[in-house]
Formats: sequence, C-alpha cells, structure tokens
Amino acid sequence: MRRAVDYTWRLAELMAGRGLHNTTELIPLLADRGIALSRPQVYRLVNQRPERVSLHLVSAICDIFGCGPDDLITVTATDARPRKTGTSPGVNVVDLNRAVRPRRARIIDDGQ
Repeated sequence: MRRAVDYTWRLAELMAGRGLHNTTELIPLLADRGIALSRPQVYRLVNQRPERVSLHLVSAICDIFGCGPDDLITVTATDARPRKTGTSPGVNVVDLNRAVRPRRARIIDDGQ
C-alpha cells in the first residue's frame, strides 16, 4: 500500500509562542549558534515551507525554542488511494475514435 507523506513547518508558531513577531529577531539568535542567514533567507525560512533544511539549522532552532524536532515539524502520513483503472458504469466517459482524423482545409482564392 502506498502512503502519502506530508509535513507542516511550524517555525512561525514557535516564534509567536515565544513572543518573536518579526523574522529579523531570529537572525541574532541563529548567529549566536553559528548560523549566518540573510534577512530574505530567514523570512523564507519562517513564512514558507522549506523543502531542504540542514540538520545543523534544525538543531539550532530547537535549541533556541527549547523544543524537539517533532515540535518544529509535524508529519502526516495517510494511505494513498489506489488508482482506478478502467471505467465504471455511470461515469460520463466519451470513447474517442482515434482512427478518424479531421480533413485538412483547402483555401481557394476566389479573386483571380
């Protein structure tokens, strides 16, 4: 059975719980732990769901907020629905006749 795995990035929630409402307030806290990120990088880290994050950064964030990775990232996994093959009765499906092709239009010049 295939599983659909997804995650929720909860850094903005952790920051709000600690009273940090500006993303720039996180920059010096990360710098104290040896991570130098620019303002746009920190903004994207907080407000967007990152696809790739180093474990060093995750451990620094967990140290800042006194939490574990499971507080920062919420994982959800559900059973993926199997693909349906074929058609079931009652479904509006039109069978296309692929053997028939449209005719090519001929343009005739009437004004000789």
